[in-house]
Amino acid sequence: MATARRASRSAQAPGVPRAAGERPPGTGGAGAPSRERRASGSTGHEPERLYHLLLLDDDQHSYAYVVEMLGSVLGYGPEKAFVLARIVDTEGRVIIETGARERVMEHQRQIHAYGADPRVATSLGSMSAVVEPASASV
Repeated sequence: MATARRASRSAQAPGVPRAAGERPPGTGGAGAPSRERRASGSTGHEPERLYHLLLLDDDQHSYAYVVEMLGSVLGYGPEKAFVLARIVDTEGRVIIETGARERVMEHQRQIHAYGADPRVATSLGSMSAVVEPASASV
């Protein structure tokens, strides 16, 4: 008999009052997200903000230096590193990594500490790299 009563309640017509605390069918029960949380789409966790590491062009470093440095700092193979070297040479800057702030900042420090290019007599130091929020236009 209790089963028949439950079934008839869940099949109630729209606009008919329900018993106190009773939810319409399909709206969840215990453990279902609240209406406010569903509406905002928030799960309580903010997505991690991403940052770009950009390598800047100069005339003090050879392609070989850039390929070697990107392999050493970021683990890129010669083909990928050469493509990035070509882009930085032709466009003046290139995104070499996107990730968490701490990670790209550490790679920026490694690039700045890499040293001068021994192949270029006028090279006095490392290449320059900057960190920007990934949402910033490049």
